[in-house]
Amino acid sequence: MKPTLFIFLICIITACNSGKTEKSVHSENQSWAIKFADATMTRYDSLVTYLGKKPKYEYDLAFLASAIDKLVSTDPKYSEYAKDYIDYFVKEDGTISGHKLADYNIDRIRPGLNMLELYKRTGDEKYRKAIETLVSQMETQPKTNSGGFWHKKIYPYQMWLDGIYMGSPFMARYAKDFNQPKWFDEVTFQMEEVYNRTLDVNTGLLYHAWDESREQRWCNPETGQSKHFWSRAAGWYIMALVDVLDYLPENHPERPAVIEILNKFSEALLKVQDEKTGLWYQVLDMGGEERNYLEASGTAMFVYAFAKGAKKGYLDQKYLDIANTTFDNMVKVMVKTGADGMPVLTNTCGACGLGGNPYREADYNYYVTEKQVDNDQKGVAPFILAAIELNK
Repeated sequence: MKPTLFIFLICIITACNSGKTEKSVHSENQSWAIKFADATMTRYDSLVTYLGKKPKYEYDLAFLASAIDKLVSTDPKYSEYAKDYIDYFVKEDGTISGHKLADYNIDRIRPGLNMLELYKRTGDEKYRKAIETLVSQMETQPKTNSGGFWHKKIYPYQMWLDGIYMGSPFMARYAKDFNQPKWFDEVTFQMEEVYNRTLDVNTGLLYHAWDESREQRWCNPETGQSKHFWSRAAGWYIMALVDVLDYLPENHPERPAVIEILNKFSEALLKVQDEKTGLWYQVLDMGGEERNYLEASGTAMFVYAFAKGAKKGYLDQKYLDIANTTFDNMVKVMVKTGADGMPVLTNTCGACGLGGNPYREADYNYYVTEKQVDNDQKGVAPFILAAIELNK
């Protein structure tokens, strides 16, 4: 072989290997947010059929869309993917397919956050009309005698921690974007009301729900509080606190109270971290009990709230360190590689509620036996948000 040809071939091989190495390193160094967003988009053409389910206007899929949309500055494809989910349900005349005002289901308010962002970016009137539909629901949402929003019409006189996240950040952003300050007062009242009604003074933790009527089998007949501290319910609530603070005016009289609750609740959560991993259990205060398990969605929500709270100055900087360590342990314990070579988030509770038909007793056995779902949207979404906050 001539020397010049040999050198030419060596250069080509080196260049090819170099390209492969760079591609491999790039893949390994991608953020966890991008890895999970790309995996989601590769596995599913649309969030409308995520995990192979039938199309449904739902809070959790809108939540995942919001998380993926946070990556819009990286690539517009993420925003388009998120937008497609909302556009499937919001029609050109502003009506929302799948939303029934008469249900007074506060879960159905959460997609409004997506609509507010889309209206800000596009100015499309269909989003504004849809937003006003959701506001009209909150204007007439049934309330407890003490003024707390019912979780749903079918759950009269009940406040659930979940519902605070479903409604409050939307109302707070609407108040800011549309100059409707009355909603700031409503939002802070709701967050403080559910805190006081579900608080366990001994631990500082919050029970999943409160029944003002004391009629439900799942509640304490003396206090109306439910029986257990569910990790994801706590996660919904703490995310609501840090997200509402994005919009609540600096001079709002209840802002210090919201930050105080955030600090007290965060300290309570630290006391029930798993000592070995720093993760949190499905039933928060019963780590080590039979069938209880380290749960991904609640853990990711706490990590997100701790990271954001510390970066914003609401929480001590120690929470940023805690968030970083916990996220790394989440990856070690809860993330695996699927058969398709893409990441899978495990250990995520599919759903937990109270009462209803068939009746959910919300006892210990109920919480630890509800089905776990790999890549459940309620786990992937906060995991992406936490990764973005931590630049992981």
